[in-house]
Amino acid sequence: MAEEEVDYVFKVVLNGDSAVGKSQLRARFTRDEFSMDSKATIRCRFQYSNAPYYKGAVGAMLVYDMTIRESFEHIPQWLEELRVHADKNIVIILIGNKTDLENQRSVPVEDAKEFAEKEGLFFLETSALNSTNVENSFNTLLTEIFNKVNKKNLAKTTVSCSSQVSLLRPPCVAAQ
Repeated sequence: MAEEEVDYVFKVVLNGDSAVGKSQLRARFTRDEFSMDSKATIRCRFQYSNAPYYKGAVGAMLVYDMTIRESFEHIPQWLEELRVHADKNIVIILIGNKTDLENQRSVPVEDAKEFAEKEGLFFLETSALNSTNVENSFNTLLTEIFNKVNKKNLAKTTVSCSSQVSLLRPPCVAAQ
């Protein structure tokens, strides 16, 4: 199979607490896969400097589990880390994951919308399990990134819609 020609390669990072579904979102978007056997294998610590991880990133997804209030309460710390280490023009989308567990919701949509609006973030809720809004969330992020890049490259007038996406996780330490 021949390699697909791409016009842009965007580095997008996914941040959030352990077990919120970052890897599952990535797998669902890139391979249309979901693993029911997935286990949280790492625990990220705020104290660790992730500056190299953010280098060159033009987009970020801040992911929380809408059934675990604490994961939402940690979002300001993840956002601060992004704002300290990433480019000031990075595009950020807040993702409330696991909408398939609506009956276990502990983060009201209104709380997340209010936070996103206050911080100037895009916001969507997703389910990696049943694919709800997964493609839409990445497309929203990539469209905004493309719009920013396009403004910087006004000389280019024709652009293909195909994009290769590089999705990275922060360096973390093993869970204890």
